[in-house]
Amino acid sequence: MKELFLLRGVPGSGKSTLAKTLGGVQLEADMYFHKSGEYKFDATKLKEAHEWCRSECERAMGWDLKVVVSNTFTQEWEMEAYFELAKKYGYRVYSLIVENRHGGVNEHNVPEDKVEQMRKRFQIKL
Repeated sequence: MKELFLLRGVPGSGKSTLAKTLGGVQLEADMYFHKSGEYKFDATKLKEAHEWCRSECERAMGWDLKVVVSNTFTQEWEMEAYFELAKKYGYRVYSLIVENRHGGVNEHNVPEDKVEQMRKRFQIKL
């Protein structure tokens, strides 16, 4: 079965860790900022990073591979492109919210005030 997992949550919630346990092609926009083994975040390239992530997802879907995308996805609209890809390629979508109930620390040193902003704007569609 063709499956797409969208893992949502604030930095430090455990999205990347969960993604590794699910297998398949693992993608996140932050991967775009890994160059020569170093993480070099550049906020001016965030749009490019998300487009790269979406493009890589589509590439994997073209091969009928299981895909796991772990981004914050704090707003519902941020997942729309992935829902459209799933429809185009006939994928079943699972949207999972990952909560930080284990005291995890975000891998990319996102400042706590930014993490709090993300928590406040996090949307859940029921």
